Amino acid sequence: MQEMVQKYYGETLTGTHDLQTNACCADASLPNFVKPLMARVHDEVLTRYYGCGLVLPELLDGLTILDLGCGAGRDVYVLSQLVGEKGQVIGVDMTEEQLAVARQHKKYHQKTFGHKHSNVLFFHGYIERLDELELADASVDVIVSNCVINLAPDKAAVLREAFRVLKPGGELYFSDVYSDRRIPVALMHDPVLYGECLSGALYWNDFLHLSRKHGFSDPRLVTNRPIEIGNLELADKTGNIRFYSATYRLFKLNDLELACEDHGQSVVYRGTIPHHRHAFRLDKHHFIEVGKQFPVCGNTWRMLYDTRFKEHFDFYGNFDQHFGIFPGCGIGIPFADETVGEQTSECC
Repeated sequence: MQEMVQKYYGETLTGTHDLQTNACCADASLPNFVKPLMARVHDEVLTRYYGCGLVLPELLDGLTILDLGCGAGRDVYVLSQLVGEKGQVIGVDMTEEQLAVARQHKKYHQKTFGHKHSNVLFFHGYIERLDELELADASVDVIVSNCVINLAPDKAAVLREAFRVLKPGGELYFSDVYSDRRIPVALMHDPVLYGECLSGALYWNDFLHLSRKHGFSDPRLVTNRPIEIGNLELADKTGNIRFYSATYRLFKLNDLELACEDHGQSVVYRGTIPHHRHAFRLDKHHFIEVGKQFPVCGNTWRMLYDTRFKEHFDFYGNFDQHFGIFPGCGIGIPFADETVGEQTSECC
């Protein structure tokens, strides 16, 4: 699998124009503050972009960021501007041809960004084997990845290594491709389907179970979009399988519960996160407006209180009381007659 991917991204693809589907092309418009950052990235780096989302979580100044499957370095160089000279961005990729482009323009970006010293590093290696790159336990604040984990043969190892190198309270914030069912083995050996980020996609429910198994107890969906396969030949091969591009954030936090439990807590957003003056969106189900008392479950409380977001919120309540499942979490009492057969909304 790895040799197949290396050949596809090192030899077959020379630019985004060579892609045969839109799986690795984000269609979401860039936030206004990102556009000038992107404009400073070298054109050759931009043309080698094969991502499927925007992996720019909030509050990155001064942090150490790890980009899994950095390719030619587009996201690394955008993140370089956001972490500033006191921060660092580390890119890891297994394709030498891609890394050569990233390294070639290292000095260009340092000069363009006005940095006295480069704050980026690029390593040739495998995202399943970060230990071989001597990345220490609890050494990274945030991990990002853009449409790459689906290409890894051992996805469990990727999540396990990500959890190891993250600091407590850190997060894995990444975009990837998912399917609505498990992919047949025969399709997984198709070099084009695999290289186009389709046949290596995880079935969404398998991903959730895998994340929880390796320490990320409460995966949070941030954004998602359906993928349309414009290539008729490839669409015919995949049949009725549906694919989605989705961005998740996975926090490394102790004591997260398996469900959204209600402890009577709430938060108020102060409006102090840069570029989020009026509201902060933690995930798809948590749009928190400035100054408004916002009820939260215990897990959401910890995601805000035990992370870099703490100083931007006021917190109310504690864990002394428990009121059952948080309303709207889709989990009813299984032995209550009135809940049988009922469908409730997706988790808060």
